[in-house]
Amino acid sequence: MTTLTRAPATRPPDLTLDERLALASLAMDERCTLAVLAVDVNSAHIPAEPLPEITVPYLPQTVVPAPYTTPLAALLHRARIRLETDGWTRDALVDEQGQRCPIGAIRVEASSRRQADDACVLLLEAIRRDFADETIPAWNARQTGAAPVLLYLGRAAELGHARGL
Repeated sequence: MTTLTRAPATRPPDLTLDERLALASLAMDERCTLAVLAVDVNSAHIPAEPLPEITVPYLPQTVVPAPYTTPLAALLHRARIRLETDGWTRDALVDEQGQRCPIGAIRVEASSRRQADDACVLLLEAIRRDFADETIPAWNARQTGAAPVLLYLGRAAELGHARGL
């Protein structure tokens, strides 16, 4: 006959926080895996219908966000965008094709006549930094393309933004 003797009970070593978190993570992984399997099994009998096709119509972007937060700088930026989209002309505020000069673009984008005048003053100042004693219509009439006009509208917007206008 053999007798079994039991070893005296010893207390298991204390686990560190990282070891306890690792064990808890393993237990949670097992529980999550079992829950996913239970959902798959419990929903296997439900017939799956195809989802209807959803079409979203294309809506063109009509509002161009301005990089400037000040009102006159934003106005000059919108006038620049207006010239890029509608086209530029040197002979009239607006020609038969809808192309505009810089003053015409500023006026159509401004919320008031005073705001348009203030923006024109900024544009004139930007032009006069490089071309002394010049008016906007005379300077615009001498241009051969839209690029310089767009450039000076951008410079005027930067000037207005720097001044907080």
